[in-house]
Amino acid sequence: MAFTTQERSDIEAAMADFLARRRPPEEIRDKLDLGYRVEGQSVELFEIRPVWNDKSRKMEHPFAKTTYVRTVNRWRIFWQRADLKWHGYEPHSEAVFFEEFLAVVDEDEHGCFWG
Repeated sequence: MAFTTQERSDIEAAMADFLARRRPPEEIRDKLDLGYRVEGQSVELFEIRPVWNDKSRKMEHPFAKTTYVRTVNRWRIFWQRADLKWHGYEPHSEAVFFEEFLAVVDEDEHGCFWG
């Protein structure tokens, strides 16, 4: 089941604030930028970079994901490892609020999201 209109609006507002703080300066956004997508019950954060051998094309590199589990009213937190699979973020595997997920990504206690 997808998010309600209110839930989606809350996610978009939180993401607008997060991106306003974390996006690189405007003059380099054609080389590196951040984005997100909402699919089903998940929100995925990704870097946007030019393809190395064709600067006219862009690639998305996902680095963080959260999935809302309605049955337990929690957000599960994941990071993408070098195997390109999503793994639970062990230091902080769940969040009560979406903003808590963004705070975990922002803090990046173990260098899993931002390197």
